[in-house]
Amino acid sequence: MQIKVLGSGCANCKTLERRTLEAVQELNIQASVEKVEDYQKIASYGIMRTPGLVIDEKVAISGVVPTVEKIKELLLSHQSA
Repeated sequence: MQIKVLGSGCANCKTLERRTLEAVQELNIQASVEKVEDYQKIASYGIMRTPGLVIDEKVAISGVVPTVEKIKELLLSHQSA
């Protein structure tokens, strides 16, 4: 699984990255987590508000910082899809 955290490096973006790493660890899944700060790359996903979370090239969430539990739900639902 490839996970990308999209954002400029603001506090919310850093929180999303930290929570995503925590969710991956708690679920014990094989995943790479990449931080994307390049505005052109962020825009290529059609995200208007950061932070954004992309799982295997599909935007899972944008504009909010979900809880670790919500991120785990997103990862599990993506894994079973």
